[in-house]
Amino acid sequence: MLSDAELDRYARQIILPAFGGAGQAKLKAAHVAVIGAGGIGCPAITYLAAAGVGRLTIIDDDVVELSNLQRQPLFTDTDIGAGKAEVATAVARRINPHVEAVAAARRIDDANAAAVLAGADLILDGCDNFATRLAVNRAAVALQKPLLSAAIGAFEGQVALYEGWRADSPCYACLVGDDPDRPGINCAETGVMGALAGMIGTMAALEAVRALTGWGSTLTGRLAIVDMLDRRWREVAVSQDPECPICRG
Repeated sequence: MLSDAELDRYARQIILPAFGGAGQAKLKAAHVAVIGAGGIGCPAITYLAAAGVGRLTIIDDDVVELSNLQRQPLFTDTDIGAGKAEVATAVARRINPHVEAVAAARRIDDANAAAVLAGADLILDGCDNFATRLAVNRAAVALQKPLLSAAIGAFEGQVALYEGWRADSPCYACLVGDDPDRPGINCAETGVMGALAGMIGTMAALEAVRALTGWGSTLTGRLAIVDMLDRRWREVAVSQDPECPICRG
């Protein structure tokens, strides 16, 4: 399945005993939907494309603004005013011509989430809109797709993997509830350290590769939290809510 050029490109991954050619072939066959080409999405897209994920659907209805450039390195001053999904897709193709990258310049909601996400093998949600996260979670559970959720704010970031359709696994709503009016983290209000976005987005890409190829232990039902104000890392279990209306309803 891998050409000579691909074998050379991915050689440093393929020689890893826990990954190998089988892992690379799984990546090539995989389709990841990335929601949000922002602070988390930019580094995630970079490393998913570089790693050789066969198809990326990049979903974002926003345009590039000057204030984005501090933490969204896929974009430059010349991209200001352009659609994020379109620019990020073009950059992903330049990073790796073996990757099929597709732009979806739309906002995910309950009406379209299932249709937009149906073809993906894994959903990586890095958006900054709480209502969107809830719609994505509902679709992920209904479609039985793993949902890798990543978030940042100020000096803190978190990453978790949810497989809420499984009997013993929580969904995103088990952690945060399913109230669409709950305020989410807004970088415009709380601020964010740019390099933290790079760290969490890269971690999300790494966990996506792990989940797709099966090496090591995944973050299913676990929440990894980093506080870079004091350089603290911790990981906690996410309990399944027996009364969750999304995954237990």
